[in-house]
Amino acid sequence: MQSAFSTLDWVVFGAYFLLLALSSFFLSRTQITSSRDYFLSPTALPISAVALSVLATSQSAATFLGVPEYSYKGDFTFIGFYFSTILASIFIAYVLLPRYYEMRAITVYELLEKRYGASAKKQAGVMFLVGRVLASGARLYIGALAVSMILFSDIAFAHVALSIVILMTGALAYTFVGGVRSIILSDVIQAFTYILAAVAVVVYLSISLQDVAIFQTLNEHNKLNFIDTSWSGDFNIFTLLSGWLLLNIAAFGLDQDMTQRVLGCKDKNAAAKSLLVSALLTIPVVLLFLTIGTLLYLFYLQGGAQQSFEGEKITVFMVYILHEMPDGLRGLVTVGAIAAALSSANSVLGAMASVAVEDLYRPWKQKLGTTDEKHFLKASRVAVLFFTVLLSVMAMVSYFWQRYSDLSLINFALGVMSFAYTGLLGVYFAAIFTSRGNRTTVLMALIGGFVTVLALQPYTFGITIGFAWQMLIGTAVSFFIMLLGAKDE
Repeated sequence: MQSAFSTLDWVVFGAYFLLLALSSFFLSRTQITSSRDYFLSPTALPISAVALSVLATSQSAATFLGVPEYSYKGDFTFIGFYFSTILASIFIAYVLLPRYYEMRAITVYELLEKRYGASAKKQAGVMFLVGRVLASGARLYIGALAVSMILFSDIAFAHVALSIVILMTGALAYTFVGGVRSIILSDVIQAFTYILAAVAVVVYLSISLQDVAIFQTLNEHNKLNFIDTSWSGDFNIFTLLSGWLLLNIAAFGLDQDMTQRVLGCKDKNAAAKSLLVSALLTIPVVLLFLTIGTLLYLFYLQGGAQQSFEGEKITVFMVYILHEMPDGLRGLVTVGAIAAALSSANSVLGAMASVAVEDLYRPWKQKLGTTDEKHFLKASRVAVLFFTVLLSVMAMVSYFWQRYSDLSLINFALGVMSFAYTGLLGVYFAAIFTSRGNRTTVLMALIGGFVTVLALQPYTFGITIGFAWQMLIGTAVSFFIMLLGAKDE
């Protein structure tokens, strides 16, 4: 089909990719001499850059397009999830980061090696890699689906595959040569890009609704609620202080994808500040996207939005982009979605490569007598290329899985890292707060947490329970398994 892009949209699109090309060239000129430099940066990174990078990494194309859906269908109570993030960041700053910096860790799983032996680090690393391939491959597919809809006006496999290549080429451009320093500094560009796009949408929608009493109408329709004190809401105050809090501790403190950034700071204090600043910055950014959702609710209040595209259910924001957005703004929002997708894609390439090389490959090669740092630096870049291809393949597999399987890989894969988080939480809590557990129970706990959450999914045994409670139960099972094991002598 013919692209819905106008000439002005293509100008905006081209200007963005010119910015990507120039910035990737200049950011990749940093001298890298070791895999440690590649994965943590050869020089200490500014607190502001790390904070914006963590912010950008925590967002994705799914977030960019999906957050407005929450407020369109409901209200602002989703923001409570990000206040939970602040509490989690405080815990990570005072409990986890000092331990990581004391060890001069490159990956967060080195803490388990110190406590339970090398096998524990490898097991946690493998679980991270498996979960990340599925979860990030699915997220990449969702981002590519959106890009294909906007650029090509269809979701044919060839166009979705081309969109995947576009996204991964951009991610690889930042990651391959310059490593994590290039990733973090590029994330600053991506963060400003998608925030600018969101601001532009809010302004345009507000002008479009100038004859509507916005606050009065939203209040009449109960759209301005920020706190849920019931037991039934997905983001009620009880789940925010339990399951969602655990999820955020795992996401920002135990997931190499997020934590890699804060490990590149000058010291633990700078790392703690960057994490806390990032958590605070997330609040206004998410409020911005929730505002888009409520404005779209008013925009479609009379006629309603047809949330379907070639048989695919799409978000209300995507409906608006496809059918209502003017020339130029459509191009800006498209690059905003791409920026959100790139910020999560390039970060996961660096994170997966760091775990594969530092936790799995390096120990094996060093046992064979290889200690040349140039070899490990080359291996790091090869790993980035490998995971670029692997994630692209996973994204393409997601295209066919979603169409030909009763089980939605997308719904499963988007939660896979969370399934892995329960096992990691149980193991880390035992390692930090008890003297129990050993190398045998680590593997059992990692599997136990994963299987528990999987068993609680409606497509497994028909059990329906809120995801926050699944996190709580899965973590408790994993922690209990760790308590069964005596400390290795």
